[in-house]
Amino acid sequence: MEDLKNSNQLQIELTEEVAQGIYSNLAIITHSSSEFVLDFVRVMPGIPKANVKSRIILTPEHAKRLLLALQENIQKYESVNGPIKNVRGHDPLLPPMSFGGPVPIA
Repeated sequence: MEDLKNSNQLQIELTEEVAQGIYSNLAIITHSSSEFVLDFVRVMPGIPKANVKSRIILTPEHAKRLLLALQENIQKYESVNGPIKNVRGHDPLLPPMSFGGPVPIA
């Protein structure tokens, strides 16, 4: 019985390159009837162009699972660290554009 138990476990490998991660401060989500596309972008202050750093394509069912997993993990995080605050005066769906440092003069 133990052999069956071990054969049903999924082994997930994480390469060193992927483990480094990719920083993103903007996600753009689009969808069709059959898939959700999540584009992760890094926006930098003073630079008018930003590139997509990673694209993840999900089925609608997996997108819903991701939503539920994020909600659960945010609740766990906030129970330990307190509520995550939105910056006043900023759209919570857009990244903060005041990163600190010099401000460009128009």
